Amino acid sequence: MTATYQFAGKTILITGGAGDIGKATAQRFATNGAGVALLDLNEPKMVEVAEELKDYNIPIGTFRCDVTSADDVAQAFTSAVEKFGRIDYVFNNAGYQGVFATTDKYPEDDFQKVININVIGVFHILKAAAQHLREAGGGAIVNMASYAGVVGPPNMLAYGASKFAVIGMTQTAAKDLAPYNIRVNALSPALIGPGFMWTRQTELQAAVGSQYFDADPKVVEQQMINSLPMRRLGSLAEVANGVAFLMSDEASYITGFNLEVTGGE
Repeated sequence: MTATYQFAGKTILITGGAGDIGKATAQRFATNGAGVALLDLNEPKMVEVAEELKDYNIPIGTFRCDVTSADDVAQAFTSAVEKFGRIDYVFNNAGYQGVFATTDKYPEDDFQKVININVIGVFHILKAAAQHLREAGGGAIVNMASYAGVVGPPNMLAYGASKFAVIGMTQTAAKDLAPYNIRVNALSPALIGPGFMWTRQTELQAAVGSQYFDADPKVVEQQMINSLPMRRLGSLAEVANGVAFLMSDEASYITGFNLEVTGGE
């Protein structure tokens, strides 16, 4: 049974709002009455998500935003606050997985792209959220980290490094912002699927040709699942439930925490 949290009259801002996790989280909060502000570069997909949310009869807004641009982020926050009055929760979710390659072959341009989106972009949103929530009297932020930022997976140098950074930023920001009644936590999903990202991950790991995974993506799927204590994939709903818990009053005592979803050690 999914826990019911009271978010009526509140607003959540979700970056990466056009993606699967962003959509699932938007639906989770809309179910409990929250208004939803979606931020993404993919405007057509973001509008599709917004259309699907209309059945929940909650306030909805879409805002084009490149998280690697501080100016874009500032404008998106200003526009969202103008529409909703205030933002109560921020799900700092936008990210890029990058290519799969061994360290000696990892392309520098892709490494820079991953860092720009997953570290600099997360910083831009975190800073803007902190400024707004401090003025508003408090709130909650959840940064999207990853199990990759806990274990350092093979062939994912940039992504793993970026998510380690997100966990570190979360812990520091939690200390900095606690005096202003702002809680900051991270969420680290392990293997989430089925879906495009899960299929992409298994195919790319198989293609690397490393000692860790088979050359057959179907075998890789089982190898990866068997590496988890729970021996199963996590679902989008479980990720969204984790975000909802960390934002809720039931988690009012939690800050600086990294919640691992399905498969944490």
